[in-house]
Amino acid sequence: MTPHFGRTLCAMVTPFTPSGALDLGGAQRLAAHLVAQGCDGLVLSGTTGESPTTTDAEKAALITAVREAVADRASIVAGIGTPDTRHTADLAREAEKAGADGLLVVAPYYSRPPQDAIEAHFREVADATELPVMLYDIPFRTGTRIEPDTILRLSEHPRIAAVKDCSNDFLAAQKVLARTDLAYYAGCDEHNLALYAVGGAGYVSTVANVIPAHLRAVLDAFDAGDTTGAAGLQQQATPLIEAIMAAGLPGTVTTKALLNTLGLPAGPVRAPLQPADHETTEGLRYLHENLINV
Repeated sequence: MTPHFGRTLCAMVTPFTPSGALDLGGAQRLAAHLVAQGCDGLVLSGTTGESPTTTDAEKAALITAVREAVADRASIVAGIGTPDTRHTADLAREAEKAGADGLLVVAPYYSRPPQDAIEAHFREVADATELPVMLYDIPFRTGTRIEPDTILRLSEHPRIAAVKDCSNDFLAAQKVLARTDLAYYAGCDEHNLALYAVGGAGYVSTVANVIPAHLRAVLDAFDAGDTTGAAGLQQQATPLIEAIMAAGLPGTVTTKALLNTLGLPAGPVRAPLQPADHETTEGLRYLHENLINV
């Protein structure tokens, strides 16, 4: 399996200024830091990037700024998914103009279309540009699954190249992996090593915002044949993964709270999200410090 966008992709937060404006300079500094620490791809304006509360113009400006910061040292995948097929296709074209290398397209949410309509949506978006497409299956947020049979049919499209899997259906992921050439990326950090071990391409990770080198080391150890070491590194990261992703707050909130304590560009979240409280932030910092010092 040859990954289309690299192995170690970070679902990057979108930095904002204290007043809530887009912080393009901060985004450039964070992107450069993540690439220097082992990320070979950056996913912009995804769930972690607060895409529902950034404008179309901000999304395009973010791609342009990050492209300038990382040049060709990392791939840039632009999150463009919306509930509206026409709007999504428009965003795809704007992302291509701004310098993206690929598109992350979530299943259309809220309206809960049937599978034939979901398939038509993805095909129309994939036909809108020459960029490769990563399907984003996250039914917990969209309310609609991209069913495995739908993914199998979509895999025949020449520009549908990858899947970000947040389905929590590990069996279905393996079935699709066995029957297609799609590059499968773990979208849940607890699955990073497990999916990679059965043929996945890598991960699209929220937690990579704060421990990029550690998460890359998991895959590096596996590739070197040190499966015990890879498992140990994954297990070391588990408490922080749980605190960021499964402790009752959105991952964007916890990630930005930790990034701010580390002195890295993040800033506030945009409403309706609210910042993490002091106790949560201190707990995250404690887990991070203990992991880094292992």
